[in-house]
Amino acid sequence: MTLEFAPSARSTVGLEWEIMLADPASGDLAGRAPELLAVLEEQSASERHTVTGELLTNTIEVTSGVGESVAHAVDDIARAIAAVRGATDPIGIELLSAGSHPFAQWYDQQVTDKTRYHTLIERTQWWGRNMMIWGIHVHVGVDDHRKVFPIINALTAYLPHLQALAASSPFWAGERTGYASNRALVFQQLPTAGLPWPLHDWAQFESYMEDMVRTGVMKDASEVRWDIRPAPRWGTIEVRACDGMSTLPELAAVASLVQVLVEHFSRELDEGRPLSALPSWFHRENKWRAARYGLDARVIVDDSGAQRDVRDHLAETLDELAPVARALGCEREFGSVGTILRDGASYARQVAVADAAEGDLGEVVQHLIREFRSGPEASTHEA
Repeated sequence: MTLEFAPSARSTVGLEWEIMLADPASGDLAGRAPELLAVLEEQSASERHTVTGELLTNTIEVTSGVGESVAHAVDDIARAIAAVRGATDPIGIELLSAGSHPFAQWYDQQVTDKTRYHTLIERTQWWGRNMMIWGIHVHVGVDDHRKVFPIINALTAYLPHLQALAASSPFWAGERTGYASNRALVFQQLPTAGLPWPLHDWAQFESYMEDMVRTGVMKDASEVRWDIRPAPRWGTIEVRACDGMSTLPELAAVASLVQVLVEHFSRELDEGRPLSALPSWFHRENKWRAARYGLDARVIVDDSGAQRDVRDHLAETLDELAPVARALGCEREFGSVGTILRDGASYARQVAVADAAEGDLGEVVQHLIREFRSGPEASTHEA
């Protein structure tokens, strides 16, 4: 099988953000996307951004155009959110984002009436019906398909860092899970999801896809649901490991870290320096640790098994790659990664709200609604 990797401007950025629709009084999910999308999709047809549906009718996804910078893509997302609010505010629907809804139940949700979604549910059954998860996807343009898998293999070592920064699913179906990102462990139950296979080059990926299509596992590369994958149609590497970000500034921060890492690895390849990659068993352990402990995780950072606190390793990474961020024009957003390290990620804020409210998860939903509308500072002041 031959797979074309589309031309793409180097280190350009595309963003996707899955957003929950909720009843403002109860905080429960509202399956009203179908009635909103006809107008919203038409309105976005001439815009850089898009507004579309997702697996469940309680979800709307907004996507950016191809951003020359992180700020460019984030501006698209902000305009998309404003358009969605123009439709949801008048009919009393609130918006929020996290890796999971604190108390909603899977059996109360409706699947969007599209063949691809019904096919997914038919195949995956109970696990598919339990996919009450929300995430972000960050695309970064790569200028040569020969770089794709060396970069993916190197970038996989930073998936736990990204997962810890974005972790926002400490509750599941009304229970405190003890995990910072319960979504990370739920999502990998789908048959084509989870960590990427350690492929070495594009030819191996083509061989993999040929096997998957021939055996009926997939129809095409869009059904590869790895935590980080090539997106041949767009000419990008796509990071999918992150929970739904609770605020736009945090989305921008994580997107900038992905962009900077990809550009850094691309520069290393340009200079003829090989990229290091961890054994796959270390990646699996790191993913679990980040899901369990979030920013308090201790991760394996090299093939000798050396371990570092993820906060410290991230702080060093920010210092080392600051020149790349300046060159890409995302220095402000990149600096906001330090803000998350200092103030904590969404999972910690949600747990703090639940503790203060004596376990009332309705208060956690209201906190997430406030954060999505006004940012973490406003939510903290109002709580």
